[in-house]
Amino acid sequence: MTTLILTQDDLPGLLPMDACRELMAKTLCTVAEGDAIQPLRSGMWLPSRAGLLGLMPGYLGSPQVMGVKVISVFPGNRATPYDSHQGAILLYEVDHGQLLALVDATAVTAIRTAAVSAVATQALARPEASDLALLGSGVQAVTHLEAMLGVRPVERIRVWSRDPDHAADFAKREGERHGCTIEATGSAQEAVDGALLVCTLTSASEPVLHGAWLAAGAHVNAVGSCTPKARELDAEALARSSLFVDSRESALSEAGDLLLAQAEGALGQEPIEAELGEVLIGTHAGRESPDEITVFESLGLAVEDLAAAHLAWQHAVERGVGTPIDLGGRRD
Repeated sequence: MTTLILTQDDLPGLLPMDACRELMAKTLCTVAEGDAIQPLRSGMWLPSRAGLLGLMPGYLGSPQVMGVKVISVFPGNRATPYDSHQGAILLYEVDHGQLLALVDATAVTAIRTAAVSAVATQALARPEASDLALLGSGVQAVTHLEAMLGVRPVERIRVWSRDPDHAADFAKREGERHGCTIEATGSAQEAVDGALLVCTLTSASEPVLHGAWLAAGAHVNAVGSCTPKARELDAEALARSSLFVDSRESALSEAGDLLLAQAEGALGQEPIEAELGEVLIGTHAGRESPDEITVFESLGLAVEDLAAAHLAWQHAVERGVGTPIDLGGRRD
C-alpha cells in the first residue's frame, strides 16, 4: 500500500490556521460527545532527564481515524537550532488498518496547539480583549500570535523572553510579518500588566506568570508546561482563576500548574470548571462575568494531532503534495 510522507516544509500550506481552528473546535466537541478514545499518553525519560520520548495514541470518530504521535521533548533545545518538540504522527484508516500517512509532528504540534488556544480564547476571553502578552518567543509564540490575531481585535502586543535578544528579534520579525508593532519587555510582569490575553509559551519549570499580576477579566492560555513537576503559573494564578482544560484525566495526571498548586493547598478537591469541549457543546457556560479570570490549561490531545494530520493528508492528496512510499501491508 502507499503511505504519504508529509514533511515540516509541506505542512504550513496544508494546514492553514483558520481551517485548523475550526477543525479543533469540531474535534473538541467530538471528544465531549464521547465519540473518541483518548488514552493517557506515556513517556520515557532519558537517564539524564534531558528529554523524554512521548507516545500519544488515539481514535477519533469524526473524521474517523486512528493513530499515534511519537514525539521527543527536549526543553534545553531553546539554545539550539532544534525545536523542543520533534517527532512524527502515524495516521491510519480504521477499515483495514492501513497506514495513510507519516506526518511531521513538529509543524502539526505548532499549528494545532495555537489553533486550540484560539478556540479557547473565542470561548472564554472577553470579546473586546485587545491587549496581548506573549511569555516566550519561540515556535509557539509565532503560531500563537497568528492565532490570537485571528480571534480578537488585538491592538497592543507585548512579548517577553528569558533571553532579551530573542524577544527583540521576535518583536522585529513578527511585527514586520503581521504589519504591527510588538513591544519587547524587560520582564514578564511588564508584559502582562493590564493585558486581557496572556499566553504562556515557555519551557520553564518554575513560574513565569504570577497571579498577582493578572488583570480582572484576563484570559490565560497556559501552554508550555506539560509534566507534573513543571509549571509556568504560580499557585495564586490558579487560585484566582476559573480553570478549563482539554481533558480532566490528563490535567489531573500531568498538569504541573494544577498539581503543584493543589499540593501547596491553593486549590480545592475539584478545581476544574469544565473541559473546553463541554463549553463548546453548551453543557457549561464558560465565562460568567466580565471580571472573572479564566485559565485554559493546554496539554494537547492525540486526537487533535490526528484530526490535523488527517486534514493535511486530505489537502496533500488533492494537491499532489508529499512523497508516496510503499511500506507494504498487503497479504502476500
